[in-house]
Amino acid sequence: MEVSFATEIESLRLGQGDTFHGEGILAITKALLQSGVSYVGGYQGAPVSHLLDVMVQAKPYLDTLGVHVEACANEASAAAMLGASIHYPLRGAVTWKSIVGTNVAADALSNLASPGVVGGTLVVVGEDYGEGASVIQERTHAYALKSGMCLLDPRPNLQRMVDMVEHGFALSEASNMPVLLDLRIRACHVRGSFVARDNRKPAISNQALLNEPAVFDYMKLSHPPVTFRHEKLKHEQRIPAARRYIVEHSLNELMPASGADATERIGLILQGGLYNTLIRTLQQFGLADAFGATRLPMLVLNVVSPLVPEQIKNFCQGKDAVLLLEEGQPDYIEQEIATLLRRADIQTPLHGKDMLPMGGEYTAEVMAQGLLSFLKRYAPDLSAQEADWLQTNTQRRQAVAATVGDALGSAALPARPPGFCIGCPERPVFSALKLAQAQVGDLHVSADIGCHAFATFEPFSMGHSILGYGMSLASRAGLSPLMARRPLAIMGDGGFWHNGLLTGVQSALFNGDDAVLLIFKNGYTSATGTQDIISTPADAAKALAADKQASVVHTNQTIERTLQGLGVQWMRTVHTYEVAHMREVLVEAFSTEFAGLKVIVAEGECQLERQRRIKPWIASLLKTGQRVVRVKYGVDEDVCNGDHACIRLSGCPTLTLKDNPDPLKVDPVATVIDGCVGCGLCGENAHAATLCPSFYRAEVVQHPRWHERLRAALGAPLRRWLQPA
Repeated sequence: MEVSFATEIESLRLGQGDTFHGEGILAITKALLQSGVSYVGGYQGAPVSHLLDVMVQAKPYLDTLGVHVEACANEASAAAMLGASIHYPLRGAVTWKSIVGTNVAADALSNLASPGVVGGTLVVVGEDYGEGASVIQERTHAYALKSGMCLLDPRPNLQRMVDMVEHGFALSEASNMPVLLDLRIRACHVRGSFVARDNRKPAISNQALLNEPAVFDYMKLSHPPVTFRHEKLKHEQRIPAARRYIVEHSLNELMPASGADATERIGLILQGGLYNTLIRTLQQFGLADAFGATRLPMLVLNVVSPLVPEQIKNFCQGKDAVLLLEEGQPDYIEQEIATLLRRADIQTPLHGKDMLPMGGEYTAEVMAQGLLSFLKRYAPDLSAQEADWLQTNTQRRQAVAATVGDALGSAALPARPPGFCIGCPERPVFSALKLAQAQVGDLHVSADIGCHAFATFEPFSMGHSILGYGMSLASRAGLSPLMARRPLAIMGDGGFWHNGLLTGVQSALFNGDDAVLLIFKNGYTSATGTQDIISTPADAAKALAADKQASVVHTNQTIERTLQGLGVQWMRTVHTYEVAHMREVLVEAFSTEFAGLKVIVAEGECQLERQRRIKPWIASLLKTGQRVVRVKYGVDEDVCNGDHACIRLSGCPTLTLKDNPDPLKVDPVATVIDGCVGCGLCGENAHAATLCPSFYRAEVVQHPRWHERLRAALGAPLRRWLQPA
């Protein structure tokens, strides 16, 4: 069974006056419905995955509102959906993980922003930036600047975030500009409440259809010569209209200084998404309370593009200095504000990246360092308390480091990178690949985005480049003709459908490349939350597999048929846990005289989805007293030779070490700990690599049948007699 969002879907049904409780991204989802959105699309990815996941599962309810929901093949197809709002007063929203998603969608966004929109369009991007990110460290800001789009960065307060969604649609309609809603990781997961409103049925929907298409208007095309006029419209009409709306509806918030000891001599300007962290930081100075009342005035930019010059100038006028908190690089906002102030001949000193880091996440401690420098220079009487807090933090960190150092001695604390799930069907393929390289030699591996990227960590350490989702086969094209040994490209089925089919496979076939492609076919887009794709096994196959506690295999041949239809002549499909067979196929791919594209489809169902499906089924069997068999693997301590090649070849977290029970042996022995899901990889590796025969397979039987109980009872005395004294 898939992950259920039944509770979240019920939150979407809340009406006027009800109180919503939950995470920020679900609040945004509810706000879309309150805004009368006609269509929603997108591509999954943290931290905004739940928006689309919830919408897809809520389709029966959304059908009652007339809202169309579409899970798109990639971010480009999602952005292209917004073309519906160029001619028609349709409110549309799409979502994806940025910055990588915005990169993919950039072409469609540019061609959307040029003619502009009539219906409000909102792009909800998960700004995956900072220490918790899983992608390249860039910002969405550049796209708003270059294409002429509004960029919202709302204060992480659920009521304010919901308001900004509704204002985002209205701002788009007032300015004819697409609007980007930038949600940081912390904003997506912040919890809170707001007073809900009724969901609005859109005026145009799949229940209230358009009778006729719009009258043809060449000005609505992003095509010369009208694109030259579009460029003028952006600066002559659209941006001024956006600024008027921002001012009239107070989208940016001026937080005045309050309290008996408040000061107006200095001020802070910040992106809205940094507000909560800044308040926490100011509390350490004694300059703010937990409710947001501050002794320093603040201008909170819930709209970071376009800026409103009058707001900036009025805030900075007459102050001794202003500190700008802008997370990430380049310093787009700081440069724009500095230009505005100089042109207006306002000489108020502006500080930002000179006191705060150019790159990296602005945590409370990072902000505190910058604020301390700012206050020491312009308000030294306010800096003492924060200096004490920072010093205490430093001392505490040093004390922890000293304690750890004493415990470890001269040994370094080992790194603990992320890794494959226990029982992941992709791990055995990399075990087979290590064995294959022992025969054919070391390979250049073009890696890709997805779960399989965990193979870049030990014990596999495979993957020379990652250049975009589904781009692995394309990224080896420049190198392939220049190497004596064929490079290997790896991608998942999610990456294959996202981008790999056209940018990689089609290109390789067209150019007649001598290439090897390994596709992991686990049945889902697993790295983004195991969403269904076109090659996901059918529900009937899942049910059948559950009855056998098995993985779903060979039930959906869409990938294979697509490759055959495209012209792939050399293709092999191998179950991932057949390590010896997989090694043979890999060796064949690198040694065959066939000079075209060679594709290996490694099939093995995502272990998370398998466990989600069979665990409830097993629980139901146990509840009714039915027989259940669980496979368990272990290591015979007397046979294990302490070489640990099995661990170096597997990397499974449940295959680890323990002290050798034999007092005459020094080396620790391998052991299988609790958590093993019985995938059998350890035994497969031992067989394929001809390792020591120390692994055994056991079956744990719950609610055994009467004859099994009898056999166990009769065999117990014999086993005790055979055991050594």
